[in-house]
Amino acid sequence: MFNNIYKGKKVFLTGHTGFKGSWLALWLTRLGAEVCGYALEPNTTPSLFKELEIQNRITKSIIGDILDTEKLERAMLDFEPDIVFHLAAQPLVRLSYSEPVMTYKTNVIGTLNVLEAARKCLSVKAFVNVTTDKCYENKEINRGYREDEPMGGYDMYSSSKGCVEIMSSSYRRSFLKDGYALATARAGNVIGGGDWALDRLIPDCIRGINEGIDIEIRNPVAVRPWQHVLEPLSGYLLLGQKLLDEGKQYADGFNFGPNEDSVLTVAEVAKKVTEFYGKGNVVVGEKSPLHEAGLLMLNIEKAEKILGWTPAYNADKAIKETVEWYKHFYEKDTDMYEYTIEQIKNYEESIKWNKNYAIR
Repeated sequence: MFNNIYKGKKVFLTGHTGFKGSWLALWLTRLGAEVCGYALEPNTTPSLFKELEIQNRITKSIIGDILDTEKLERAMLDFEPDIVFHLAAQPLVRLSYSEPVMTYKTNVIGTLNVLEAARKCLSVKAFVNVTTDKCYENKEINRGYREDEPMGGYDMYSSSKGCVEIMSSSYRRSFLKDGYALATARAGNVIGGGDWALDRLIPDCIRGINEGIDIEIRNPVAVRPWQHVLEPLSGYLLLGQKLLDEGKQYADGFNFGPNEDSVLTVAEVAKKVTEFYGKGNVVVGEKSPLHEAGLLMLNIEKAEKILGWTPAYNADKAIKETVEWYKHFYEKDTDMYEYTIEQIKNYEESIKWNKNYAIR
């Protein structure tokens, strides 16, 4: 896949102990890459990283903070990667209300530290900086945001990611004329097996089902772009391929989201989870006093036109794949590493028709 670009390549992956990072570490390893992960210990129990023993499946796993500049730079210089995927972040909107300083330090200063470490490491040719759909100044308009629209953010998490987008653009123009090719990637609400984070819809649904308690949803009419975790990861990998193969003409920001028919309300998603699982009761809880966007969508025309990237799963498929993963996990009837790899294989099959992924 991806023109076989990752076979034998050295990949430095921050955030490899997190939900998306764990999936990406597995996929990169499957593609033949040597992966060095750098991240804090997993912050959930259970965690996908520990359940699948990912530290034993990649080339090197380093537990470290991206705010520790000396350790970060030493790790990158020692590994001499070809490409960096930066996923390490404080990723939760609600936590950013109680931890605003930590959110900004991690997401803004931490990202700057990774950019600087990569600039000092002369082996680095490409850098994919992962942000979020929430980086846009959200006016809750009834259409998807395009990449050239203003950055912003009501809450501290969203605004920190808007800052990262602005900083990345500035950093590219200030320091990378003769350096590595830097692109940013913005994705919507990502779902998939192995996410146990607090204050996320699917993990909350799964906890409610398995604990036999009502699933409380705070904002049932809120609209989000829902996508299986492998969708944006395929976009990141395709973008990385383009940066490695063809360089700076792809050094820009790109949205990776679902098609319009997968933009659903919170209530619709929660209902589908219980239907696919075969049990669970959804109730509307007390609305949170903290501000949460009611409507947010992405326009993906740029990724389609320039990269040739298109989503392969609709919302039903994404939710069903996610629910099946958790059912197998809680029923303890399956080797979850093998099952996760099988889901990656099945996703690869679903995109074989797309020549831009260059499967051979």
